[in-house]
Amino acid sequence: MEPSSNGKLSIREWSKDDRPRERLLARGPKALSDTELVAILIRSGTTTDSALDLARKILSKAGNDLHKLAGLGTNELMKLHGVGEAKAMSIVAALELGQRRRDTSLAERPLIAGSQSAYAVLRPLVEDLPHEEFWLLFLDRGNRLLSQGCISRGGMHGTVADPKLIFREALDRRASSVILCHNHPSGQLRPSEEDIRLTRKLVEGGRFLDIVVQDHLIIATTGYYSFADNGQLN
Repeated sequence: MEPSSNGKLSIREWSKDDRPRERLLARGPKALSDTELVAILIRSGTTTDSALDLARKILSKAGNDLHKLAGLGTNELMKLHGVGEAKAMSIVAALELGQRRRDTSLAERPLIAGSQSAYAVLRPLVEDLPHEEFWLLFLDRGNRLLSQGCISRGGMHGTVADPKLIFREALDRRASSVILCHNHPSGQLRPSEEDIRLTRKLVEGGRFLDIVVQDHLIIATTGYYSFADNGQLN
């Protein structure tokens, strides 16, 4: 492989299988390693190092820790041979955008710390419905809400919740835990035997998939019932 006219090995000059840009387009960014993503940011290497080699050196300087890399700053990055101002600024800007996205995401996603915070999210969705619906809250490892979804709708006296569908949804959304919920249009908050059996089945199934069922709320116009608060998740 010959270097380009400016003496640097650009990504365009790599063999097709080694081009991270093409891999990103074909497979998406999650298929790329940290090194490949940094190589895309810096665009080119030096007369002695390809962009991928230089990206490895940049990450090595930060101990292969993206958090430490974000804290280096442009001046520290520019101490590396081959990293000029433009490359350093590209890295710093990209990591700053990632941090801002994370901060915004956390601020917008409520922390579900217990049955009351779960009820605050679910109550507007089901409290006044004339029919039963079964909903899920999908949570990350920090108990922040990833998303919510209605799994099934039924009539006045019940709805069917399929465990296979529930766990498929949880896996698709990469949830670490879930909170179950359904409403009782009758206003009765006491769980039925079927509610209890279903909850036990889902708690047991979640253990096999490493997905924690944190609670099951029954919501009515009179308030809510929490399986967790009443010690019924064992």
